Amino acid sequence: MQLGLAGKVAMITGGSKGIGLQTALQLSQEGVRVAICARDAAGLEKAKRYLFNETGQEVFTVVADMTNKADCARFVAETVTHFGQLDILINNAGTAAAKAFDDVSEELWEQDVALKVFAAIYTMRMALPHMKTRGGAIVNVTAIAGKTPGANSLPTSMSRAAGQALVNAASKDLGKYNIRVNTVCIGLIRSAQIEQIWKQSHPSLTWDEFSAKMGEDIPLGRIGKTEEAANVITFLVSDAASYVSGTAVNIDGGKAPSL
Repeated sequence: MQLGLAGKVAMITGGSKGIGLQTALQLSQEGVRVAICARDAAGLEKAKRYLFNETGQEVFTVVADMTNKADCARFVAETVTHFGQLDILINNAGTAAAKAFDDVSEELWEQDVALKVFAAIYTMRMALPHMKTRGGAIVNVTAIAGKTPGANSLPTSMSRAAGQALVNAASKDLGKYNIRVNTVCIGLIRSAQIEQIWKQSHPSLTWDEFSAKMGEDIPLGRIGKTEEAANVITFLVSDAASYVSGTAVNIDGGKAPSL
């Protein structure tokens, strides 16, 4: 399958680790020129070295906090200045925040919505002028909790639901510019946070044993791999998905009861 990604420019928020880093790797391997941002300068530098060692491709990095509107604008502007164009936007920055309704502070509500909703709105708006004349692809990373929220899932489930509505509505408005907008809804995927739980709570288990234990209620029976999420994102921003827009793809091993 020809993905048609070579020569394109992508920017990825939260690109220094996890799904963001793995997606940066896969896009770089496809010939995409990639810009990543994160708040941690040291983590960004480590990611930059890793990506160069793996692909031989230089990655442009910007230290930025996506809860800050000015930083959102600066990341877009510096990426376009550096590469001269913008074709792909991946809004991946996010954190896990899951509590009962009466345990969520006002500060946490505001922080979560700022990071998971407004950051995506700001980067999409600021990327739009650069994509209007050439088309483009946007993928916002959300979570299956946005489709099927459960107890003790706030504020994440609410902000992710808003993010999924944003994608569906924006795809209707931006299609006339040949800009496709989709979301991937993440389930249980291997991350630094999951690995910490593994080492603290089940140090005697191998990763595969721990993955199977955590995946007992997942039809595929295990925790997902970061590259499995990155594979779907890479497909969605590629020419191979040129007629896919306004959709929400579950990456959860079949756990979610909704499509």
